[in-house]
Amino acid sequence: MLTIGELASHAGVTVRAVRHYHAKGLLPEPERDRSGYRRYDAGAVVELIRIRTLAAAGVPLGRVRELLEAEESEFTAAITDIDKRLTAEIRVRQRHRERIASLASGDHLALPPEVVGHLDRLRALGVDERIVQAERDGWIPLVALAPDRVPEWMARKRRQITDPQFVAFYVTLSQALDRTHDDPLLVALADELAAYLTHMADEQGEDYVDDTGISPPLAQLMDVLAFETVPPARQLIELLTKRGWTGWTRLQRVRPTREATEILTDELRAGG
Repeated sequence: MLTIGELASHAGVTVRAVRHYHAKGLLPEPERDRSGYRRYDAGAVVELIRIRTLAAAGVPLGRVRELLEAEESEFTAAITDIDKRLTAEIRVRQRHRERIASLASGDHLALPPEVVGHLDRLRALGVDERIVQAERDGWIPLVALAPDRVPEWMARKRRQITDPQFVAFYVTLSQALDRTHDDPLLVALADELAAYLTHMADEQGEDYVDDTGISPPLAQLMDVLAFETVPPARQLIELLTKRGWTGWTRLQRVRPTREATEILTDELRAGG
């Protein structure tokens, strides 16, 4: 007769596993002897090895007893069914692994490959990582709320970054990130950007400047995200407003107030 430790050793499992199989009703638990110990016969070793083998093969413990008691044809059918289930689980886990691998870069979280590619192109052009992050954070709600419009918006972005002057604005803003709000570089950028927008609007129409169709509440949210990540962007918008344009996510032409016009005149005089 064998102690529980000897039984576990012969079957190649732990004592804890034996007790677990007892609890699951897979291995009968013998009565205690006069000394208070449970004693197992050789047949328990064989039974325990069969249980261990099925469990190690991926058979759910809930079906182990069914297979142990099944006829050969029933056993074969059950094993075939379990194999199909395991194959399906493997496919799901493989898809999970592929998804996890794609998340090696944080940009891939909640964003499709074409948007991630756009962010990588900005980096390659020398755009500051903080601006790239602001772009990324803006894309996340866009993709979540209107995934069907991503191709349209991406086509617009691709057109923009083929324009050297537009790319230059990104780069200039990158250079102004760590400067004061009244830095001449930021003021010059506002002048150049306003002139560019006015030229494009006059030449191709204001819809060309802002044809995104993003709702005002969502645009406001995206603006807040951008301003939190790139604080100079807020100052740039204030400067642009004095020059006839406003908005970050949605650019719109505005009529400068008399006060703004006077301030702009003073700025131009000071710069000239």
